[in-house]
Amino acid sequence: MTDVTAQNAEELLGLEALITPEEREWQLKARAFATERILPTIDGDFEAKEFRKSLVPELGALGMLGMHLEGYDCAGAGAVSYGLVCHELEAGDSSWRTFVSVQGSLAMTAIHRFGTEEQKQRWLPGMATGELIGCFALTEPTGGSDPGGMKTIARRDGDEWVISGQKRWIGLASIADVAIVWARTDDGVRGFVVPTKTVGFRPLDIVNKMSLRASIQCDLYFDDLRVPADAILPLAEGLSAPFSCLDEARFGIVWGALGAARACLDAAVERSRTREVFGAPIGSRQLVQHNLAEAFVEYEKGMLLALHLGRLKEKGPVPPEQISIGKLNSVREAIAIAHAARGILGGDGVTTDFPVMRHLANLESVRTYEGTDEIHTLVVGRALTGIAAFR
Repeated sequence: MTDVTAQNAEELLGLEALITPEEREWQLKARAFATERILPTIDGDFEAKEFRKSLVPELGALGMLGMHLEGYDCAGAGAVSYGLVCHELEAGDSSWRTFVSVQGSLAMTAIHRFGTEEQKQRWLPGMATGELIGCFALTEPTGGSDPGGMKTIARRDGDEWVISGQKRWIGLASIADVAIVWARTDDGVRGFVVPTKTVGFRPLDIVNKMSLRASIQCDLYFDDLRVPADAILPLAEGLSAPFSCLDEARFGIVWGALGAARACLDAAVERSRTREVFGAPIGSRQLVQHNLAEAFVEYEKGMLLALHLGRLKEKGPVPPEQISIGKLNSVREAIAIAHAARGILGGDGVTTDFPVMRHLANLESVRTYEGTDEIHTLVVGRALTGIAAFR
């Protein structure tokens, strides 16, 4: 039997042949950031529940904040470039892809797509550089999957809007400079640009998390918060506005979750070569090779689906059900791959010697936010049958 040169997941996938030099450059910049700035401290940050805010301007200097947007000091990069950046950051840790999603895909996209020119000029350049941080306040304690049941209200009082209510699981709220707040009005759901220093804006960090511990999520309270009439996003009418921002974030998750999967798979492959049991590396055992091969095949299919969605997105809007397919598949398979890797690593797989348990814990949050598995399944089911089964 002739031995061949071992390959990691990226090499075996051969993705480089399917992307442009510019896309590869974005990928390698993000990989360098993850390798040099995230990985050296992430296990300690996860344990200490620390988000390294000092790294945010570095991401801005690399052009990765709101990188898919045009103008206002944003990079104007293509969809696949953005996906590859998400992929590499999440290979480091889901908390950093989450940050890029909240900042760029949610908060910045809402202002860019629905805001006035004054709102764009005031906020977007500083957010692109990382000087300013944004958050996106949609989810509420009584139902993240049912924003139509929103209880936060905004009522007009002369030249002001008065916002009252509560949000939950709002990323970055306690360190943000600006919040995009969604509230029910007499004219339906509307979005508001709210500086976080406004009286009545009250964030409270959720500290008992077992997942995304190197990130920040908050309960958020609005105590009769008052903003001027021009705080409203004039082009954001109804739930279709925040949903369109969520689809931008979900697209990043399609790529990002598979970055976590790749990190787990590569750890398992490397360990299979060096860990010996019964006198030989475990990688020489057929069962181990079977599990590695199965994991890689699902990783490859997921990456090809992500690339397909990216190419579609570069041609025009991608239907929400397509994004749901990608998010559902990527996260589900990433968790399965991480589980398989944990088994191959044996008992050591539950230690910080390897990144697998950290990724597994994080992926449980990724599975839930921006639409649960169940919700995306129903989105796809509705597309196939023409019948909504949400209620």
